[in-house]
Amino acid sequence: QVQVVESGGGLVQAGGSLRLSCTASGAVFGRLSMGWFRQAPGKEREAVSCIGPSGWSYYVDSVKGRFTISRDNAKNTLYLQMNNLQPEDTAMYYCAPASLSLSRCVAAGNSWGQGTQVTVSS
Repeated sequence: QVQVVESGGGLVQAGGSLRLSCTASGAVFGRLSMGWFRQAPGKEREAVSCIGPSGWSYYVDSVKGRFTISRDNAKNTLYLQMNNLQPEDTAMYYCAPASLSLSRCVAAGNSWGQGTQVTVSS
């Protein structure tokens, strides 16, 4: 019911910033919780940040204070502003519909886009 295209990744030095964008198609985007997930080689995919229809959000502890998730429902777009990037943030980043609570976020479906690569050098 939702198709997504991620963009905005790149190569940055530690301490740098990137802004990821996720453009979505689908009539119900504004009613969905959405999330950013990342996966590094050999590691499990993890939820980075998620945002609900009302705007309340979740962040994994490792990015709190550095990343900010936002959405523009009129543009069917999800954003992730990433500041003070660190090498451990290096991963492929994906956006997807999510199931969100105060303490956790998980992907709500089984389909994924191509993702956008974030590489942070030290």
